[in-house]
Formats: sequence, C-alpha cells, structure tokens
Amino acid sequence: QVQLVESGGGLVQAGDSLRLSCAASGRTENLVNMGWFRRPPGSQRELVSSIWSGGSTYYADSVKGRFTISRDSAQNTVYLEIHNLKPEDTAVFYCAAGHKVNSWLYWGQGIQVTVSS
Repeated sequence: QVQLVESGGGLVQAGDSLRLSCAASGRTENLVNMGWFRRPPGSQRELVSSIWSGGSTYYADSVKGRFTISRDSAQNTVYLEIHNLKPEDTAVFYCAAGHKVNSWLYWGQGIQVTVSS
C-alpha cells in the first residue's frame, strides 16, 4: 500500500504562486507515475499534470505554461508549482500515483486551493 499526503494549499490572491507537495510513503519503490488532479466546484475531477519515473511529464492544455510538476524520488515527493493563479484555478487538488503509466491506484485526501480575485 502507498499513502499520499498533500500539503501547501490554502487561500491565495489572483496572480500569486504556490507550491503543492505530495509525500508518498509505504511501498513506493515501484511507483511509475505520480500526478495531480483537480476538481473545481461543481465540476468533475480532471488530470492537470503527471510525471513518470523516467522524468517525462504531461500537462493539460489548460495549465500549460503556468503549472510545473517535479518529483524528488529520494524523498518520494511530487510537487506542483502554480504560477499566476486565477480564480478559475479554485479547486480541490488531489495527488495520485500508480504502478503503471496512467494508472491511478492511490489517492491523497485532497487539498483545497482557493483563489480570490
């Protein structure tokens, strides 16, 4: 089993930046991908970014240029830097991980990001 714990969310102003962290613990040695999803109010959860063990990354078109994902394998932590936050970025952000590409077996509890205008 793998446990994921997110941190770094909160209430921010439009134009601000923040960094979300996701610490993985447990049987992390075979994790292939880690990523971030978000669920805006009244909307479905969507994948915003992911990173594979080889370092390749994916970004949803809606976040390209503002979101940066990175992974510290030694610390079993994945980060999501968000720049120039917009009110429409308001969402619950979830960290997820899996043992296969695009397989999301493990989920964090979610963390709220609220962007005020």
